[in-house]
Amino acid sequence: MERFDSIYFLGIGGIGMSALARYFLFKGYKVAGYDRTPSHITDALVAEGAEICFDESPELIPGYCRLPASTLVVYTPAVPQSHSGFVFFRENGFEIVKRARLLGMITRSSKALCVAGTHGKTTTSCMLANILGTAPDGCNAFLGGILKNCNSNLMLSEKSDLTVIEADEYDRSFLQLSPYMAVITAADPDHLDIYGTEEEYLKGFADFTSLIRPGGVLLVRSGVKVKPRCAEGVRIFSFGDPGSDFHADNVRVGNGRIVFDFVAPGRVVRDVDLGVPVRINVYNAVAAMAIAMLNGADDDVLREGVASFRGVERRFDFWIKSDRVVLLDDYAHHPDEVKASLQSVRELYPDRHITVVFYPHLYSRTRDFAPQFAEALSLADRVILLPIYPAREAPIDGVSSEIILDALTCREKEICPMEGLLDRVREGHFDVLMTMGAGDVDRFLPSIKEILLDK
Repeated sequence: MERFDSIYFLGIGGIGMSALARYFLFKGYKVAGYDRTPSHITDALVAEGAEICFDESPELIPGYCRLPASTLVVYTPAVPQSHSGFVFFRENGFEIVKRARLLGMITRSSKALCVAGTHGKTTTSCMLANILGTAPDGCNAFLGGILKNCNSNLMLSEKSDLTVIEADEYDRSFLQLSPYMAVITAADPDHLDIYGTEEEYLKGFADFTSLIRPGGVLLVRSGVKVKPRCAEGVRIFSFGDPGSDFHADNVRVGNGRIVFDFVAPGRVVRDVDLGVPVRINVYNAVAAMAIAMLNGADDDVLREGVASFRGVERRFDFWIKSDRVVLLDDYAHHPDEVKASLQSVRELYPDRHITVVFYPHLYSRTRDFAPQFAEALSLADRVILLPIYPAREAPIDGVSSEIILDALTCREKEICPMEGLLDRVREGHFDVLMTMGAGDVDRFLPSIKEILLDK
């Protein structure tokens, strides 16, 4: 990196890209980039010193980013290689690298604690960062969500050599990393547009385990079907269900709290108070505490780090929480995530009417998992489906939100055009309303909150 003095990010507003942009701003580099639409993340980056444009025309690239000898170009797979800016950089001899490769380069000089999994990885990595951040030396962290405790997806420490990383399996990105310790929270088939089959998907995780450094650790949730291929000298532990190396015992739910005992090999940490009291977070907390413990965290740090955890934006994120109405948002975009999220809502509000506004993410994922989505969403009393969020994909013939709608078994179900969502909220009566999906449905939340509070 020594020969570069500026970094240009294609897709700078993405959660992973923005963390890298913040890192290089902190290190004193000139940072610029492109994204499709403005967001609170791009607003924050501009405030921190980045130059960002929302038009892909190469003429808008800052002058200091036009010299191949001094500018590194970083891209996310969400940006197509036909993008005008991408074409400009490629045709003019710039060094262009994927986000994952750059992250791998940064973290090879530290002890990387990499959290992977179909779901649970964002919350677990944020919990782990919050626990380690409670310790005297803190930690570094590149996160896949905005940790509310620090209002950022980046944490930096001049004292610690530990770096928490959310390890993304999409596009096999996590294979660019060099973990000191690794966690696999789940390996339910996903991203079949990349992997093709469940077998290849599981092989990707097995390949990930082979990257763990000798002397390191692999922590796998019990029941996960991945067959580890760890190097000699890597210790393997399980977490999750009773009987696992690390698990929760004596779980107590009531009065808006979840308290449990954390059981580890030869050690028990009693009365851990879950900062975000949602049942699915018990497993996430156990994984985070296990890795923190294996890196020297004492009982007080473990308890304080979990109890003080305020959550992650778009992960079971409450916007209104009252006896009259509840509004919350969740990033769930895989059937198992949707099911776990709605089960948690049902446990919290067993006697209330639950409506979910679901924004399906990707044509390929909708095609591959429509029956499973319908089964999971049917846990709600009412489902409002939005049209599919395409992200990087072109439409697929015969694939639309209707194929989920047709399979729903709940009695109240409908499809709503995106432009009609706010009117639908104004017209309807809602008790518990949940927005869900990996698209940008969260941009409506400030307006939805205002509408519900004014009713």
